Amino acid sequence: MTLHQRVVITGMGLISPLGLTLDSFWKSLSEGKSGVSACAHEDGLPIPYAAFASEFDGEISGFGEIDPQLKKTIRKGLKLMSREIQMCVAATQRALLDADIAPGQLAPERVGTSIGSDYILTTSDELLDAVKACCDENGAFDFGVWGDRGLAKMNPLWQLKYLPNMPSSHVAICNDFRGVCNSVTLREASIGASIGEAVQIIASGKTDVMVVGATGSRLHPVKMIHALQTEQVARKTVAPEEICRPFDRNRCGMVLGEGAGTLVLESEEHALGRGARIYAEIPCGTYVIHFGRDRVPHRRAALKHAMTELFYRTGTTAGQIGHVNAHGLSTETSDKAEARAIHEMFEGRHVPVTAAKSYFGNLGAGSGAVELIAGVLALQHQQLFPILNNMTGDPDCPMTPVREFGAPAGDSFVKLAVSPQAQATAILVRKYCP
Repeated sequence: MTLHQRVVITGMGLISPLGLTLDSFWKSLSEGKSGVSACAHEDGLPIPYAAFASEFDGEISGFGEIDPQLKKTIRKGLKLMSREIQMCVAATQRALLDADIAPGQLAPERVGTSIGSDYILTTSDELLDAVKACCDENGAFDFGVWGDRGLAKMNPLWQLKYLPNMPSSHVAICNDFRGVCNSVTLREASIGASIGEAVQIIASGKTDVMVVGATGSRLHPVKMIHALQTEQVARKTVAPEEICRPFDRNRCGMVLGEGAGTLVLESEEHALGRGARIYAEIPCGTYVIHFGRDRVPHRRAALKHAMTELFYRTGTTAGQIGHVNAHGLSTETSDKAEARAIHEMFEGRHVPVTAAKSYFGNLGAGSGAVELIAGVLALQHQQLFPILNNMTGDPDCPMTPVREFGAPAGDSFVKLAVSPQAQATAILVRKYCP
């Protein structure tokens, strides 16, 4: 294999509030169907709206059609997986199936993984018995007896369910992938870093295939409280499907959700050699830059730097981009910063901008991967999905939102993502031409 191989996408899989299959996912996008629902009061959640991946219950049936022996292996490991990890493994098995890669088909040493995630938190029920064992007759917790009483009540493998490197580890172990095995924890910007790294690894000839993706959830109770304390979360009383409105003047905050997405990347040579279907090409790695806390100038500068470096590395100009797949968080500050970055980067050219979060909210680290899959499907179907609920222009968001169904997707798009810490990534995806 020669160096500087072209890198292509040959498989995709997801777990999302819009379903578990690519067909159901695209159908919802193309019909303007929202995955946001109201949270019943009896659930005791501190938020009024959420986007649950309700079709995924963590059972083996949600992992798609998989080899019986592999199914046995995954089922055995489920008890060591948090929900985020379960979603990641399920999305990956669906992506491998979509790529027509069967167990044992590829040389294990030539397949690597790079999976992004949020910080993963334990659930209260995991700690309840141990905490109770350390409480006195008045219910006060005594730290001094934790080592003698508390630890004895803990599952010795408890921590393995919540380590952020475990999504990539489980994917590699279940499928016997022995190449590079990396983990990324840049929250919503994780997918850009994972893909940037994976593209460089494949292009250099170190592997033939990289399984990349990201998984996340903002629906853990502690994460919800954290979001309410540090970010703008939608609280207005309207219909659930109308609450998430990126770049609209009347936007009122993000919706919290959960989900995971995985893509199979291959060198063009390897993909053609096995007769794989090719969705699109990723011509270059991405750029990640850190610009401090969540302030409008920092996000804007970070996103501009990411796009500038991406265009430089790929030899692409702004005029060659078909559309922008935006981060589109639906908060006042983030949307303002992103819109201005797009406007300045494209020098006022009316490049179409869409935002998949308007359909399912912020899935944490999983957002970027699921949104990237939405963009690839738009290229494949040659039409854009509009930004839901974007009806009123905002002078602070000088960009061109897609508001109608059927707008042409063009031959390429840029996927933007940025974390609350202003870690920004940009990915260029373009139509594959042999």
